[in-house]
Amino acid sequence: MKIRLGYVAMTLNLEKCSPSGTVTVANFKKLPDEEARMYRLRKITRENLSNTLRILRYNKALNISVYRFTSKLIPLATHPLIEHWDYREDFKEEFSEIGKFVKENDFRVSAHPDHYTLINSHSDKVLEESIKDLDYHVKIYEAMGLEDYRYKLVLHVGGLYKDKKTSIERFKENFVKLPDRIRKRIILENDDKSYTAADVLEICKELKIPMVIDIHHHRCVNHGESLLSLLPEVFDTWKGEYFKPKIHFSSPKSEKDFRSHADFIDIGEFAGFLEIAGAIGRDFDVMLEAKSKDSALLQLSNELKNVKGIRSINESEFELERKEGRKEAYAAREREEGTQESTDSSTWL
Repeated sequence: MKIRLGYVAMTLNLEKCSPSGTVTVANFKKLPDEEARMYRLRKITRENLSNTLRILRYNKALNISVYRFTSKLIPLATHPLIEHWDYREDFKEEFSEIGKFVKENDFRVSAHPDHYTLINSHSDKVLEESIKDLDYHVKIYEAMGLEDYRYKLVLHVGGLYKDKKTSIERFKENFVKLPDRIRKRIILENDDKSYTAADVLEICKELKIPMVIDIHHHRCVNHGESLLSLLPEVFDTWKGEYFKPKIHFSSPKSEKDFRSHADFIDIGEFAGFLEIAGAIGRDFDVMLEAKSKDSALLQLSNELKNVKGIRSINESEFELERKEGRKEAYAAREREEGTQESTDSSTWL
């Protein structure tokens, strides 16, 4: 079985290469006139798009083909102050060049709208703004010519609003009403407080949505479900999709600040997870959500080369040795010890 590693948005190894330059509403309003405001917006957008292409070229050089776009490519994109601006037309060539590069190299690109994008909100205003944000992300894909639904948007289920069951039903009701161009791009992820991997899996199975299981979040909140039992069903939600299943992985910053992401990936934790995933025997991609971005990926890549049973193909791709009987051995251990999860990584091994 093979895995590929990817990272989120920013590279730490290219100078002056942020794809997320922005301007605050307050500073934008302080600019003397419309001409100055539009000059500032276009300047920042041009730099963001140029840096995005630089990052993609850098990724190609390092054989990294799994990457998440920043949600901040266009400053103030959904703010009423700039709703008259057709940024897609202004930067038609730049968007097209990025999309062409993605398609030529068969990159797996995605985006993750911010936490305030809540399609299960009971507020009509919040729902309206959430759909507006999703529409913005899809417009970016469309401007790049990435109109195939293989290019996804990662979402959480949303808030609990003091009633999980009702909130889940509201998510389902609002989800099916979304336009196809948005709905068919959405994939769901479990969060670290409210909706467990098991909760999200049931929603995904019912609505036929691919699921991204976040391993760190699963460690933060679960009801004793084991990864061994969850992973096969999670991976099955990707049947019929162009890309293989994808998971999110990060290490906790500390025991005290367990939910926060660490700068790098703990090799022991990751190798422990791969032991379990290896029992499933399915190819998948890994989005690393470490604070040190590509540096964390490259460090993990070097460390994996020294792990028994793992063969390095290139900087981001690895082959795991499939051991017969491993799944049965884990299942037997679960029957003996129970399936209660723990934040102690030794329970994975």
